[in-house]
Amino acid sequence: MMREIDDLKSMFLSDTPLIDTRSPSEFAKGSVPTAVNLPLMTDQEREAVGICYKTHGQEAAIQLGHELVTASERAQRVAQWKAFSAAHPEGALFCFRGGLRSEITQRWLSEAGVNYPRIEGGYKTMRRWLSDHTDTYITTVPLLLLAGQTGAAKTRVLNEGNAGLPIPGSIDLEGLANHRGSAFGRRVTAQPSQISFELAFGIEALKHSHQGYPTLLLEDEGRLIGRCALPLCLQTARKEADWIQLDAGLDERVQHSYENYILSNLKELRKTRGDRGFQDFADGLRESLQRIQKRLGGSRYQSLKGALDEALRAHEQGNPELHKHWIKELLTEYYDPMYQYQITKRMHPPLFKGAEKAVIEYLLEKTNQAHRAQ
Repeated sequence: MMREIDDLKSMFLSDTPLIDTRSPSEFAKGSVPTAVNLPLMTDQEREAVGICYKTHGQEAAIQLGHELVTASERAQRVAQWKAFSAAHPEGALFCFRGGLRSEITQRWLSEAGVNYPRIEGGYKTMRRWLSDHTDTYITTVPLLLLAGQTGAAKTRVLNEGNAGLPIPGSIDLEGLANHRGSAFGRRVTAQPSQISFELAFGIEALKHSHQGYPTLLLEDEGRLIGRCALPLCLQTARKEADWIQLDAGLDERVQHSYENYILSNLKELRKTRGDRGFQDFADGLRESLQRIQKRLGGSRYQSLKGALDEALRAHEQGNPELHKHWIKELLTEYYDPMYQYQITKRMHPPLFKGAEKAVIEYLLEKTNQAHRAQ
């Protein structure tokens, strides 16, 4: 008998490895973090079968699908599914609605000697379940936001503040979005699709809920992290959330920005792109600055562009320190005024203000108090 899985909560909590049998273009639009795309049909095959289904019905579409997928292609696809199931015997497979594609995949696997379960309702049910849980949870759990000026090391506090580990009860939104935040935060690898970002956040929120944390701790983000938008429920909830202000001196913020956006970024690029690394790094900085040109204004943009170009020339010759000049100007002339404006929109004053060490102590004590109260 073909097995089905309907306990989505347990599946998400255990990070169950999954085969997404949908076409590559469907997968690219979004999927769950533990899924790999091993499709039953290519995009072209799926399009042809879909047209046949609309014109001649399901039986004709199934017949066409069998004709399109040759014996050798079928054997190759089954071999991939078998290899995945052998590596992940606790896993499962799914298609869009838990219907024909996953049934055929499951049957072909069964004929090859593998009884592998499929997700009841498929991707559509998983996405709806996670969305509903996230909406409900965000409206009931108290939010606590960690705010601070650009370069104050908010992400470091959340991810390393607990003796090198994340602060209990926190979720790293920038990590899920694969972006460092700000106009200069693009990483070497691409950001997830919007749907994939929301699904990943939904699973983290589910785990947070399951672990019983009384507060959800997040970095204070704008609506967008790169091109990933915060879920609507989170955009609404953050407006009235309590918050903490992380303070850091200008020199500290310049140094932190320099290490993350300059040194670390270039190191990543050189590791993945070799000789093209520096040129891609330079192009990326110039493009990032250009993206905020209108908000900077003409004269400020030209001043920063000149300083950036000078720093890149010196950097290419072995001296990266000049980047600190334009970073300092960008922080004081652009990001700091924007942060001060955002602060005026807050509904409440901060629960606590302090430097990194004090903020970490406050957050850890708050976590310990909550656990003692449970």
